[in-house]
Amino acid sequence: MEGRLDGKRALVTGAGKGIGREIAKRIAECGAEIFALSRTQEDLDSLKAEVPNINIMNVDLQDWDKTREEVSKIGHIDLLVNNAGVGCRLPFIDTPKEEIDRLYDVNVKAVFNVSQVIAKRMIEKGEGGSIVNISSIWSRTAHPDASAYSSTKGAVDNMTRCMALELGPHNIRVNSVNPTFVITNMTKGQEHTVTSLLERTPMGRFAETKDVVNAVVFLLSDQSCMISGESLRVDGGLGVY
Repeated sequence: MEGRLDGKRALVTGAGKGIGREIAKRIAECGAEIFALSRTQEDLDSLKAEVPNINIMNVDLQDWDKTREEVSKIGHIDLLVNNAGVGCRLPFIDTPKEEIDRLYDVNVKAVFNVSQVIAKRMIEKGEGGSIVNISSIWSRTAHPDASAYSSTKGAVDNMTRCMALELGPHNIRVNSVNPTFVITNMTKGQEHTVTSLLERTPMGRFAETKDVVNAVVFLLSDQSCMISGESLRVDGGLGVY
């Protein structure tokens, strides 16, 4: 079966709900041993009840040292998905320092932190690996009230390319997945807030969770063994503008 991940060990951040939860479940279905990280114990407990063989980790990614300590405990990881993220919709001139710090702590600094720990282990083992960073189409386009969020995703895109450059000699691939607005249980009913995106989407629909999950699993698997440093848009063609 294409996309199988048998024998691999994978870590997914932000795995308690939404896209991250579905990514973790799919990776487990594909045969990998999965470590699911979230700051919300209740979400982890329900995930564990649903998929008993998943290993759960209750970690607040805004705590740099604690994150490093806990991630170091799990040993070698072959596949990493930096999915955890937070958002903010405020005008540029009204965005307070506290919100900027929160977004950069989770969306950027946590990617640095977790990836550093995991990449070092990958290099030590010498068998390569794959890292997928969840970014956004907002990394490339301007939207009202999104300067803080968009700037973090722009940072993720360029970090992805730099990581691919430096880690490539160790056979570690690094890519990002850049979705449009994704319909999840958490975002249902919010479609009206981004109608302008839908109007400019050639395929005429927003993404579903499975669309993002499929892209992530492809980039983790050997089916994409020669792809690195790419930002894969999952946007129904919106990015052609």
